Amino acid sequence: MSGDVLEGKWKQARGKIKQWWGDVTDDDLDRIEGRRDELVGVIQERYGYTRERAEREVDARLAELEDE
Repeated sequence: MSGDVLEGKWKQARGKIKQWWGDVTDDDLDRIEGRRDELVGVIQERYGYTRERAEREVDARLAELEDE
């Protein structure tokens, strides 16, 4: 999912992100505002993932959202 698509589906994505990654806060989501790179950074920080793993996790989950 491209960054533009994520921004376009941000309201829908917010709820899913909280389901997928429970440690992501509402404040994080407000700061991310649909930007993929910001989301990757938050996932990396909250879960101690490498940048590459966080990107894989985010891309896999966002692909699910795009298919819906």
